[in-house]
Amino acid sequence: MNLEQASRQLEALGNPTRLQLYRTLVRAGPAGLPVGGLQERIGIAASTLSHHLKRLVETGLVTQERQATTLICRAHYPAMDALIGYLADECCADAGCVAVAAAAS
Repeated sequence: MNLEQASRQLEALGNPTRLQLYRTLVRAGPAGLPVGGLQERIGIAASTLSHHLKRLVETGLVTQERQATTLICRAHYPAMDALIGYLADECCADAGCVAVAAAAS
């Protein structure tokens, strides 16, 4: 992952509504949720939901799959893992291994 991609994803998650949507999808697991079910859980207007989902899809954090007339939304777990890894990979890198060694103990 590069700095630009991480920045876009973090910016998308910086909005409280999008973060709530994303957390709801993460909690739903690999099966995801239909848009209607997501709307019921979050309690926002369909147009607002569509706007925020579009942003999460554009950044790669959410995928959508059409099943007949239903649109299923899912958290894209590889993207989530990559973002978390990007943030954790540099943990204490400039501290000289003292904090990393202490955490490993």
